[in-house]
Amino acid sequence: MTLLSCRNLTKSYAGVTVLHDAGFELRAGEVHALVGENGAGKSTLCRILCGITPPDAGEMQLGGRRHAPRSRHQAESAGVRMVMQELNLLPTLSVAENIYLGALPRRLGVINYAKLNADAERAVRAIGLRDVHAAQPVSSLGIGQAQLVEIAAALVTRCGVLVLDEPTAALTTREIDLLFAHLRRLKSEGVGIIYVSHRMEEIRAMADRITILRDGRHIATRAVNDITHDETVRLMVGRDLSAAAAELRPESTAGARRGAARVAMRVENLHRLPAVRDVSFTLREGEILGFAGLMGSGRTETMRAIFAADRADSGKIYLGGSPEPVRIRHPRDAVRRGIAFLTEDRKAQGLLLPSSIQDNTTLARMGSVSRLRFWINRRAERATARGYIDKLSTRCKSPDQSVVELSGGNQQKVVLAKWLFRDSRVLIFDEPTRGIDVGAKFEIYRLLRELASGGKAIIVVSSDLLELTAIADRIAVMSAGRLVETFDRGQWTQEKIMEAALSGYTSAAATSMAAAGRVESV
Repeated sequence: MTLLSCRNLTKSYAGVTVLHDAGFELRAGEVHALVGENGAGKSTLCRILCGITPPDAGEMQLGGRRHAPRSRHQAESAGVRMVMQELNLLPTLSVAENIYLGALPRRLGVINYAKLNADAERAVRAIGLRDVHAAQPVSSLGIGQAQLVEIAAALVTRCGVLVLDEPTAALTTREIDLLFAHLRRLKSEGVGIIYVSHRMEEIRAMADRITILRDGRHIATRAVNDITHDETVRLMVGRDLSAAAAELRPESTAGARRGAARVAMRVENLHRLPAVRDVSFTLREGEILGFAGLMGSGRTETMRAIFAADRADSGKIYLGGSPEPVRIRHPRDAVRRGIAFLTEDRKAQGLLLPSSIQDNTTLARMGSVSRLRFWINRRAERATARGYIDKLSTRCKSPDQSVVELSGGNQQKVVLAKWLFRDSRVLIFDEPTRGIDVGAKFEIYRLLRELASGGKAIIVVSSDLLELTAIADRIAVMSAGRLVETFDRGQWTQEKIMEAALSGYTSAAATSMAAAGRVESV
């Protein structure tokens, strides 16, 4: 039974058409995947369905009736709910208040916090959040935890259509499995699910049908079992990526070259409780060092401590083979020392959203586009931004366009351009391809390889093991705040990496059980 249908939807922004007569149908009890490159129109289509963005033309029907919501609230009242790619939580409110914001339980006109927190505790436990409490503020959460809170908020209210835009981008394998269990339950209850993702393995595991968009146009709708992965990618990007994949394979002599390369950075006994515990590693010029681990393993916290975004309790950082450690007390010290950090939370920490692409691109190196240190050379700034737009294939109207108007993947490219323009010696990328389509991912992989070939020392933190195994020369695995193992290329398997990622938690559990046994015996 057709639950939702869309026909001839069209949408333009400032003269640029992002949807051209697009449409598809969603059946009850179906997971329908929407795929396409960044800027293909997926998020715009979903925002129209959910009343967030009005269409310029076209029509929609929900349950056989006209569907034209003028607001998100109207869409939700009609049974259409959405979990957006960019978080929509209020950081100053608690987890519980965010989950039940539209339906706070009351007693005699006063919020019943006992019931609110009890209900929210059940909701966060059901979604797999073990270390998050209902009363704590959302501002204290990591981005992955916040994503799960947003998903929990969507699941606590009954709906007929659930729209998920990149729901697993910040999640680990365990959290993804829990989410999929919830989606299977909703399917069995007849809920129609629109699933937007760049992760093809997830789509093949969960989706029944797939609709492919390219440049705002509907290209094809197929049953997932009737279309191959390669054909899906080819229809998305309009070209074959097999040659690009072959280019990423490291040369057999790369390991020997790295062994002879100079040390770019050495970290000794970095400590910041409770997330980082005595982390030590060496990074060489011309190397891509991957960091793997579960959510909460300390990967991001380690990088933030190196960059002084968070002050370390102890530890030393050596640069360029120097016998003396450097003093980094503030992010500006790290930048001046030649360290760049692309944060995992581009929206809150990586961009000035209301500002233009060119302002964001040159932000970390204003002196290069200024005269007499005071006057910005707008022509030079624009030319610089245009160069990186072309280099990274950023989809935009012009360098003057506001970053807030770009898709999530294209915003990520602007952050990347900012640090490439800074030309730092050590580049730390935390989830650099989160929310970026498969074609653009290959462009960024190739760029990282080019930077490494040019002598840059690169750290890539990623939750995607396939990504790390494709581009990294070595993979360091963190577990429970410690760096537990480092694999050279050729030594790792996904099973070995996951075993190492779990080791810190299993040993901690064993220690706790042993201690409990000793107490009980006493």
